[in-house]
Amino acid sequence: MGRFFKRVGRSIVFIITTILKALWWIIRLPFRVIWWLIQLPVRIPRSVHKFMTEEPEEHSLGDVFSDLAQNEQARQLFWEQVDALRSHLLRAVLGLTIGVAISAFFTQQMVNFLATPIGGLQALQAIEVTESIGVFMKVALLGGIALSSPYIAFELWAFAAPGLHPRERAYGLISIPLAVIFFVGGMAFTYYFFLPSALQFLLNFLGIKTALRPDSYFSFVTGLMFWIGLCFEFPLVIYVLTFLGLVKPQPLARNWRVAVIVIAIVAAAITPTVDPVNMGLVMLPMILLYFISIGLSFIAYAGRKRPAEEKQVEEESA
Repeated sequence: MGRFFKRVGRSIVFIITTILKALWWIIRLPFRVIWWLIQLPVRIPRSVHKFMTEEPEEHSLGDVFSDLAQNEQARQLFWEQVDALRSHLLRAVLGLTIGVAISAFFTQQMVNFLATPIGGLQALQAIEVTESIGVFMKVALLGGIALSSPYIAFELWAFAAPGLHPRERAYGLISIPLAVIFFVGGMAFTYYFFLPSALQFLLNFLGIKTALRPDSYFSFVTGLMFWIGLCFEFPLVIYVLTFLGLVKPQPLARNWRVAVIVIAIVAAAITPTVDPVNMGLVMLPMILLYFISIGLSFIAYAGRKRPAEEKQVEEESA
């Protein structure tokens, strides 16, 4: 009986202790939340500064593969990086989904806007039951990509940033809004400068009256705007690759003739028409962007070379 009462007493003490701890945690919770909110304006800048200024550990590619083959801890770290990449990609897809959902609310206005060069939606004629739904999804997807592209680029940067030097992290972060500006600028160029002349040539070719279908028209417009928008990203891509040491400006400047030929092939693939006028309208800004990218590459190369020379001087003096 004595043992029984001792067990009962211990159980009662344990239950009372657990209840008191739970009550104490509930009482402290509002004060902890208030203290966390007070420290938040200081904690966030401190964490951001630490993340942006922290130097990464440098390892050669051969050492990395050697560690993966021999070291269990290195393999575990590798799979942690794979999990981190999966998380970033999942958040990027979630951001794209949210962007498409937001874009869906304004798709009707975007469809009306994109149909303006041909005289509005009344100039189109659907011959399939689901054709209008397909058009709606294409336009919503293009708007969602344009809307969520900054966040997707930020997620990719956030994954790569721990392996970059502080200067490279800063330039990568600055390049995100610039990439959006270039992409939107390419789409605006397509809509305002290229699309009217291309449509005028296509619709009046051989004097044959064209019955426009919504599916073909919006596929043509959205595809053209998307690919030319990507082409406008070329100077920024060259700048970043040069800054990372993967590209040098001298070969770009020497091989400009080859680049013009490649641009002509790309313009011919992007341009849906066969006339040289519309092809030239696509080629000219792409050639101009190529020479701009050469200038940006020289700037990035000089900015990368200067810290290397200063580091070499410090090592020699030491």
